[in-house]
Amino acid sequence: MFTGIIESVGKVKSMQPTGGDIRLTIESDDLDFGDVKLGDSIASNGICLTVVEFGSNHYSVDVSRETIARTALEELKAGYIVNLEKAMLPTTRFGGHIVAGHVDGVGVVSKLQQDARSIYIEIEIPQELAHYTATKGSITVDGISLTTNLVRDNIVSLNIIPHTAQVTNIAKHWLVGSKVNIEVDIVARYLERLINKSQTSGMNAPSPQSQITEAFLADNGFMK
Repeated sequence: MFTGIIESVGKVKSMQPTGGDIRLTIESDDLDFGDVKLGDSIASNGICLTVVEFGSNHYSVDVSRETIARTALEELKAGYIVNLEKAMLPTTRFGGHIVAGHVDGVGVVSKLQQDARSIYIEIEIPQELAHYTATKGSITVDGISLTTNLVRDNIVSLNIIPHTAQVTNIAKHWLVGSKVNIEVDIVARYLERLINKSQTSGMNAPSPQSQITEAFLADNGFMK
């Protein structure tokens, strides 16, 4: 589990095809490798990946064809800057939101312009993910926990403050047309599951009726 608060950036050292998969090696002089162990999870551009080898300033992960197909990982190449976050600890300050590192789809930067000292960005996300987003809600883009300004159909608008732009890969790599990894708020997915369960509970064996309804969510500020 992650928070979407980027700890450091790294640089793609190599992407080595291995039996149909990819062995990805990322190096970073800023990430603390003192507590990294084999089998640990490190979110790399928002993708939860398992460490299979590491050294004092690098780690390697194996990336399956499933992950390649569902993320923007194919956009990476040697020298590309990626956002890094190690899995959170129980004592970690929870500065972002709950991030699983399970990419839901790939978005495309459709607009990018300066807005005072911030960068105004619009991202077109897959249509099937649009209903999980909300104005002033949370969304994870390339592993970064961000707050949406506005959601119009499947277009999400964001304002990136100078600090966030500089300590992530935004200032270095995001351009109009760039592909980015999208993870929607996991709470929205569970709410949808609960609503669907309450609506279909009568089709199965008797079970306690859920008190969570669309009207309840709207009354308590979860829906607009």
